[in-house]
Amino acid sequence: MTLKGKGFYIWKIPNCEGGDAHQIAVQAKKSGFSHVLIKVANGIYSYNYDWNRKIDLVPPVAQALRAVGIEVWGWHYVYGDQPSAEARIAVRRVKELNLDGYVINAEAQYKEPGKKSAATQFMRALRAGLGNSIPVGLTSYRYPSLHPLPWNEFLEKCDYNMPQVYWIHAHNPGAQLARTLNEFESTRIKYRRPIIPIGAAFREHGWEPTKNEVLEFIDTARSLNLSAVNFWEWDSCRSALTPRDEIWNAIATYDWEVGTEIPKDITERYIDALNTHDVEQVLKLYTDRAVHVTSARTVFGKSEIAAWYTTLFNQLLPNATYSRTGFAGSGNSRHLTWNAKSIQRAVLNGNDTLGLSDDKITYHYSFFTVKEISPQTDMPFDF
Repeated sequence: MTLKGKGFYIWKIPNCEGGDAHQIAVQAKKSGFSHVLIKVANGIYSYNYDWNRKIDLVPPVAQALRAVGIEVWGWHYVYGDQPSAEARIAVRRVKELNLDGYVINAEAQYKEPGKKSAATQFMRALRAGLGNSIPVGLTSYRYPSLHPLPWNEFLEKCDYNMPQVYWIHAHNPGAQLARTLNEFESTRIKYRRPIIPIGAAFREHGWEPTKNEVLEFIDTARSLNLSAVNFWEWDSCRSALTPRDEIWNAIATYDWEVGTEIPKDITERYIDALNTHDVEQVLKLYTDRAVHVTSARTVFGKSEIAAWYTTLFNQLLPNATYSRTGFAGSGNSRHLTWNAKSIQRAVLNGNDTLGLSDDKITYHYSFFTVKEISPQTDMPFDF
């Protein structure tokens, strides 16, 4: 079976969604991931195991992911000093966790002299224990010309090659991915396995990828007819990158099958429009005969609605930043909650109801209270 679509690596389960297996599965499903890769072993030891409480943290996450139709792969950082013992823990973890696939993570330690025999020993023992029913991948550096690893000894018995295409301190993911594929087509690589690249979704030494770079990476993978992509790494992407969740959302909303981003919900587009502080951008979301209602008045048509937004942007919340805090509904109805903050004022209780026609707003009820940040006094505006 060919691995397809988008996947994400998990390093430390407790750092991902607070270690909540259900929430990990919810986020993975909502983000359209076909598979998630969890670290299950390090050297000769199990990983994501709470040694103090003697609790394996992987099974609940694996079960929750499988329950929503997502494949669970395990990955294992290997050192090559005890290859037979490393193979034994790999086989044990694959079987006890009922994994859909297994990935070998071999890096600097396998550059050391004499490690070719260790790689051969490891792979023989691994395949003897797993047979050929479990797909096996190798993940390591993106350019084999720069890294003297025992590539052929690993790849001979692998089903996939998963190079780490991290464009750190650069901004050319497409070019780096193309070079990666070209290098693995060189004569020094005897075994040419299907490539599933890993993209950068982390922060390191002050560098982090941009949304456009991540989208370029996925677009390039599709244009090169690759069956899947993965990203490193869940915790860093969710907690360390700025603006928060921008990279995560770019990956999540990318429709792998069509090769485009899934259209944003009207509530997200509304918040995006508010953050432009441009009345015309907001009005594009309304029908010509839209109705806007507050507790103080009801107005009809874009010109009246435009006057309201002019006051909002210029007087009530000048240069504010708006954030969607929640939404519900489908079809022609939405309920939206939001916050906003400007230099002197804030809204903590934005609460709107939208009625839609052809994906545009035809009815809009707004309620919010503006609070002065300094001095700390409440200022209700019901107009």
